[in-house]
Amino acid sequence: MSVRSHDPEPAHAAMRRATQAWARADARLADAIDDLFLPEDSRLNDQVRARVTQTLAALVAGIETDLRRHAARVLVGTGDTARAEALLEHGDVFARLARAGLLRDVDLLDELLARVQLDLMADALPATPIVADVPSLLVRLTEVPDRVVAKAAAALLAANSRRRSANEAGTVEPCALPADVQHRLVWRIAAALRDGDDASADRAIAQAAVRSLAAYDEDDRPEGVAMRLARAIDARPAELAPLLLEVLGDRSLTLFAAVLTHALAMDHDQLRAMVVEPEGERLWLALRAVSLDRETIARVALALSEADPRRDIEAFADRLDAVAAVPAEQARAALAPFALDRDFRAAMAALARSERR
Repeated sequence: MSVRSHDPEPAHAAMRRATQAWARADARLADAIDDLFLPEDSRLNDQVRARVTQTLAALVAGIETDLRRHAARVLVGTGDTARAEALLEHGDVFARLARAGLLRDVDLLDELLARVQLDLMADALPATPIVADVPSLLVRLTEVPDRVVAKAAAALLAANSRRRSANEAGTVEPCALPADVQHRLVWRIAAALRDGDDASADRAIAQAAVRSLAAYDEDDRPEGVAMRLARAIDARPAELAPLLLEVLGDRSLTLFAAVLTHALAMDHDQLRAMVVEPEGERLWLALRAVSLDRETIARVALALSEADPRRDIEAFADRLDAVAAVPAEQARAALAPFALDRDFRAAMAALARSERR
């Protein structure tokens, strides 16, 4: 088979592909250079990278399937079976969103990274029950006379079970993201489902997206349920140390973060970020802000160092006396900005950046 030399189309196509390959090579080199000089403490390990990638893909696939199915039902209801069948054929939604940069959402990736790191740390925590052969704290809380506490504890057990099962299956539980992040992701996936300009299909996809968002309740996430339980327990200052240590012994870092969040009246996402930071400097400040003593802080640090190999427990031991000497009032004052509304903090940070230029 020969190609006519005077036909411009093959030549144009070859030139276009060569130009695209050149751009890809430049981008690949730039990414490799960035990776080469990435600080070690900013580099994701293979386990975190794989789990985040898997979770993101599962999130997109789950929402995509839900939208396709309901949109197809809408089209079948109008008698448009052909369009419904075409919509049920899965395409390259994840790849399309990735190429468009729509998965490089800071809030989405911040949530997934923090969640994955916290889950992996919780799995690696040593199980150290306060008393041998006694049920875990959560199980005991489901049996207390306070119905509010018992109900919240049972809900957290169920939410943790759903997440654990989803992680083991490589899927994602129904409510996995904060509502605003879920909202953006659903509409982006809906847009990626479109195939040309088709008003009927667009209306069906939009209906499916609205239905999906109407059924979404972020309070069903383990983080939301843990906050409900922390508020129900409402631990007094003298109760915080034994409660936090027992929660760690149960390997429940989500509840650990929630109890501290409630005690400090802080933003949960900020407190969770403090828990997963390998340096721990802000977390030690948070522990001092609720007046935890030297021994309790040391026990928390030791447990977290066993769960996260990035933590240098010997270096922390050298700083422990200095940490324990920080007055609680001074620690609370340093953390005060984190108790402000998240959007307020973001606006203040943006203003400060602009004024430094």
